[in-house]
Amino acid sequence: MVLFIKHIDIEGPDTFGEYFRRRGIEVRTVDMHHHGLLPENPHGIDAVISLGGPMNVYEEEKYPFLIAESEFIKKILSAKVPFMGICLGSQLLAKVCGAKVRMSPEKEIGFFPVHLSGDGQKDALFKGLPEGLEVFQWHEDMWELPSGATLLASSLGCPHQAFKVGPCAYGIQFHMEVTEPTIREWIEAYFTGKNISEMEQKEAILADYRRHRDSFNRMAETMYANFLKVMDQGKRENKHGR
Repeated sequence: MVLFIKHIDIEGPDTFGEYFRRRGIEVRTVDMHHHGLLPENPHGIDAVISLGGPMNVYEEEKYPFLIAESEFIKKILSAKVPFMGICLGSQLLAKVCGAKVRMSPEKEIGFFPVHLSGDGQKDALFKGLPEGLEVFQWHEDMWELPSGATLLASSLGCPHQAFKVGPCAYGIQFHMEVTEPTIREWIEAYFTGKNISEMEQKEAILADYRRHRDSFNRMAETMYANFLKVMDQGKRENKHGR
């Protein structure tokens, strides 16, 4: 079973969840913003994927579920269950691992190039992908690299884009799961102005997505397939004892 952790209605599993469903893998989603409860322990969970959200990792008083999720991530790491944090999820992973989360040097919204590090090019998650990737971004915060973690990807505007900690936990700052309807929802929710400049930016983001859609979805499918292999490796190791 794959467990998705959701923080807001408009940021869901999208193509990532569909990938697992097409392969007959059970998918469950815990809606933290609707008082969803995380499992007491990771028994029976093959992987955990923590999704994005507009909240900051330090807004625990405003969003108490961040405390419960942080404790759950610690259990997942201890049990060596494959984990992926996307955007906010990656920032929570970094914070749990003792790293700071701060404002990114640049706020990124739309498609931006990221580049795999030497370690990233060799990592199982990015196998079969080129060194340079065009990815969809929507963030203004950035994690610092946790102690002992490996930096996998960077960009000019945000030097920390992907990292790995331990044998099977990943933090990814960008979004590979989004679809056009999701992007439209984000635009309507997070772009509140009505001026011409903002309207033009909205249309530019959607037009950019349509241009990149096919190659972007192929990249996402490759990453999903690679993460599934990480999950399979985790099952084998758990079966024979780590």
